[in-house]
Amino acid sequence: MGSLRYSSKQGLFGVLFFVALWLIALPVKAADKVKVVATFSVLGDLVKEVGQEHVQVKTLVGADGDAHVYQPSPRDAGAVAKADLVVLNGLGFEGWIERLLEASHYKGEQVVATTGIKVLKSGEAGHHDDDHHDDHDDHTDHHDEKHHDDHHGEKYHDEHKEHGHDDHHDEKHHDEHKEHAGADHHGHHHGEWDPHAWHSINNAVIYVRNIAAGLSKADPAHKADYQRNAEAYIAKLHKLEHEIEHLFEDIPEAKRKVITPHDAFGYFAHAYHIDFIAPQGTSTESEAAAGDVAKIIRQIRAENISAVFIENVSDSRLIEQISRETGATIGGALYSDALSGANGPAGTYLKMMRHNAHTLADALGHKD
Repeated sequence: MGSLRYSSKQGLFGVLFFVALWLIALPVKAADKVKVVATFSVLGDLVKEVGQEHVQVKTLVGADGDAHVYQPSPRDAGAVAKADLVVLNGLGFEGWIERLLEASHYKGEQVVATTGIKVLKSGEAGHHDDDHHDDHDDHTDHHDEKHHDDHHGEKYHDEHKEHGHDDHHDEKHHDEHKEHAGADHHGHHHGEWDPHAWHSINNAVIYVRNIAAGLSKADPAHKADYQRNAEAYIAKLHKLEHEIEHLFEDIPEAKRKVITPHDAFGYFAHAYHIDFIAPQGTSTESEAAAGDVAKIIRQIRAENISAVFIENVSDSRLIEQISRETGATIGGALYSDALSGANGPAGTYLKMMRHNAHTLADALGHKD
């Protein structure tokens, strides 16, 4: 009997021992994941697609959030301080990012997702017949490429040149933040360049490769997984690109004119030859001048523009006023600077692009 009690106790201690080991292993397993902070929801989704099970993603500006008016919290600074990688858009989109990085004393890896894109100028971006400013060449005329980032004590990658995607993060980084991330714009205006580059699927491909390169540097052990995930996702992007191109094939270019609250769709305009007309500039913080609104109303009447849209991050009252005064019907909501909630029509980047394209094409007269 004594031997039986001893065996039972021994068995119980054994079970407890293995349970304890399992509990200890749980946080270790979580700690193995790369902690990534993405500045807004589109980037958060792309990081999850590339990182899959290897990443733990914190998105600062979430679904339906407006990064233009975002104010970082102490909790956000804490998340950045603990991150292994920070992924930002650049081009002045996050006017608050430099202050947040300084407040958090962040010293880790960074990915500027727009590195290597063909950039558009603000104000011109809504019209498809304007020229691209390839590879940010115009930026190099205005800034010193040897400029150092005083915060991190290292150079940032020269965003203005094409890179090899997989190894471009191994170079010292050029100071992209002070030129584009908002340090010079005080969080109110994007300045000379349109930052909404994700509205071009070709640019999204570059975003994905930049993210894969950044994750590979932060977590070299899983580099092959990141590259494989990126290429699989890029195949989905190319498939969607063909779908969207087909939507606009039967719509005459003369009729491809739409009104949106702020000038966020310039890259979409270039990709699919659509004129986007907006009373506000590239930031939702800019105010529409009465004269500009009156000019748009006259243009709608003169050119019989029927496609008028609201946005998920913009106040709809101005568009509703324009609709009332012109008789133009509001064709639906577009998702510009943020995804919808997970159960909404634009819960992922792919869903957002598909939703926007179908909403625009339907309003412009696309026939299935």
